Amino acid sequence: MASSLTVPQAIQELKIAQARGHRDSNEIVRKGLFVLEQKNGLKMLGEDVWDFLEQMAVAALDIGQLELADDCIQRLAEQFPKSPRVEVLQGQRIEAKDLDMAIKYYETLLDADETNVAAWKRLISVLRQQNKMDRCISELTEFLDTFYSDLEGWLELADIYASVNLYTRSLQALSHALLLAPQNPFHTLHFAETAYTANDIPLAIRYFLRTTELCGDDSRGVARRAWFGVRLCTKHLTLHPDSPSESATKPMSTSSLNALGELATERLLAAYSSTSEKAVVPGRKEVLKLLGGSGTSR
Repeated sequence: MASSLTVPQAIQELKIAQARGHRDSNEIVRKGLFVLEQKNGLKMLGEDVWDFLEQMAVAALDIGQLELADDCIQRLAEQFPKSPRVEVLQGQRIEAKDLDMAIKYYETLLDADETNVAAWKRLISVLRQQNKMDRCISELTEFLDTFYSDLEGWLELADIYASVNLYTRSLQALSHALLLAPQNPFHTLHFAETAYTANDIPLAIRYFLRTTELCGDDSRGVARRAWFGVRLCTKHLTLHPDSPSESATKPMSTSSLNALGELATERLLAAYSSTSEKAVVPGRKEVLKLLGGSGTSR
């Protein structure tokens, strides 16, 4: 730890990492140990000491510093006996030792309180780690029947279905995610790419286009991938106008496909030809060649 770092600075950086959901566990443990090693370090945290110990416990478990995790969890358990959050931390500690034992532990917690969301999610996570996919899907489906608005749960279910090549079911799960977060272009792009993988090209192109609408004038990142998806779809549908659609999405006219193909090519050429992006866009030359553009900037 740099000697120039002060305890207040370390505490502030840890708070920022926690607020933003950053999971750089090595860095969290380094800064946390720095605070712990200083005289009155914990006292300087005030009422934030418990959040600090929880953050440290999770990070220590991530990188295998089990003694440090045990110390943090023990302090929390002494302060908050029977706390559901602490009980789940204790479960994560058991996971580091024995996954089967962790499953039994989470089942015990859920027998005592069937609304224990954190324990239910950890149970689902462990089942997936052990590749017990049937029960994992069953538990997650039941969880979502109870807590419909859990966006992360629907995304997890979509990912699980996709991992076993059940793309239609993955799309069904993603459709719920879109209902919960209709303005999020990442989820719309995810839906479009899954539809493309499922070979429902008419459905995919409509959601690629929806993604470009949500991104506005942004020509980078998500929008670029969406326009590339539009380009692939228009090419496919032009060559195979009778492509089947399991979702029964109506096909576009040839004139619409041609216009969209030209627009997608134009947007991609503009994005990949931008002088300001030359150094940061991976595969720039290859994409320009594929699109029929030159490797030089305009």
